[in-house]
Amino acid sequence: MGFFSMFKKKKEETDVPEGPSGSEVLKEGSGLENIKDAISLEIDKEEKSTEVDISTEEPLEEEEIADSVNVTGSLQGAIREAVFEEISSGDEIIKEEAEEEQEEVEEMHMDTMQDDIQEAVAEEAEKSEEKEKKGFFKRLFSGLEKTRNNIAKGIDSIFSSFSSIDEDFYEEIEEVLVMADIGVHTTNEIIENLRTRVKEEKIKEVSECKQLLIESIKSQMQVDKHAYDFEDKKSVVLFIGVNGVGKTTSIGKISSQLKSNGKKVLVAAADTFRAAAIEQLEEWTKRAGVDIIAQKEGSDPAAVVFDALTAAKARNTDILLCDTAGRLHNKKNLMEELKKINRIIDREYPGAYRENFIVLDGTTGQNALAQAKQFSEVADITGIILTKLDGTAKGGIAIAIQGELGIPVKYIGIGEKIEDLQRFDADAFVNALFDIEDTEQ
Repeated sequence: MGFFSMFKKKKEETDVPEGPSGSEVLKEGSGLENIKDAISLEIDKEEKSTEVDISTEEPLEEEEIADSVNVTGSLQGAIREAVFEEISSGDEIIKEEAEEEQEEVEEMHMDTMQDDIQEAVAEEAEKSEEKEKKGFFKRLFSGLEKTRNNIAKGIDSIFSSFSSIDEDFYEEIEEVLVMADIGVHTTNEIIENLRTRVKEEKIKEVSECKQLLIESIKSQMQVDKHAYDFEDKKSVVLFIGVNGVGKTTSIGKISSQLKSNGKKVLVAAADTFRAAAIEQLEEWTKRAGVDIIAQKEGSDPAAVVFDALTAAKARNTDILLCDTAGRLHNKKNLMEELKKINRIIDREYPGAYRENFIVLDGTTGQNALAQAKQFSEVADITGIILTKLDGTAKGGIAIAIQGELGIPVKYIGIGEKIEDLQRFDADAFVNALFDIEDTEQ
């Protein structure tokens, strides 16, 4: 076959000849090395064909030479295009790998940033909580100043004037505690506990008794670890107390705090007898951002509670807070009313966790203890909310109630702000009474 005929055939085969040469080598190759080999094979074959044609064929006409040059140019162009495509493909792979690597770096950077942000938010929340606790302790310390003057100063006077531990020493301590509204029963328990520890630990120095006395008072007030379980369960909480003790205000503050902790709260305005009770509770729930179930003044309280229970279940409410009337002047009617409300709750919401809080005014001293005793006769009281402790000289009643009735003080109030009602902390309370720096706060 002549030189012109050979390239003409290759052109007719659209630059993809059969056999082990040409573009087939390009297809089978994978990379620049294969392309180089293909080019070398093609050039070698081309040179050999040229030598044979020159020695065996007659001289080519100009037209044939031009055609052969065009065919060769087309083949070489295809080879160059394949080389460029391979190089471009390699560049694309490198670019894609670089982009993937960059994306991975950015993702790692974003993850690190998110972790840093979450850590910063947690630290800020912890600082805020710590600051709030410190602020509350300062307000508590200030609010108990008058009570502290009755207790701490009297105790300090005793410890500075006695040089030995004798019966007169114990009697003096007893008198100071009773005068501070701690009560006879609770005071006797505190003194007996002190006597026992002094004997067991063989204490001889008066100065060593003070810490034992403080620890003995704290032991009368410790709150059980399950005291606030209702906050994490489907619960119904009744608020009981006479008019004017801060019952409506306490409901508003607790509902606001629960809402801030992510709880879905509903309030039932079941004190339908006191004038303006419903309006006051509506204002507090509006401020707290929670829903309220109410009827008109004079309605049946049990009917209000029934409607609230129905709504609480339908709305998947976490905690239902129920206000109730406080009419101790007619104990029989109050007892019947509370019994009816309890029957409805047991029937309509048997799986609910139950709490019955009595709200007491800390400024009333022993009268608050008397109220707690009376309400305990008509209801199963599970916790005490002690309000208005700021500025009172009778803060010792918190110790008396818990020691005498065995009912834990769960919340104390020292002001009008929402954050001024807090969980009761026995250590912080007694430290504030005895002018001791609260190192934990």
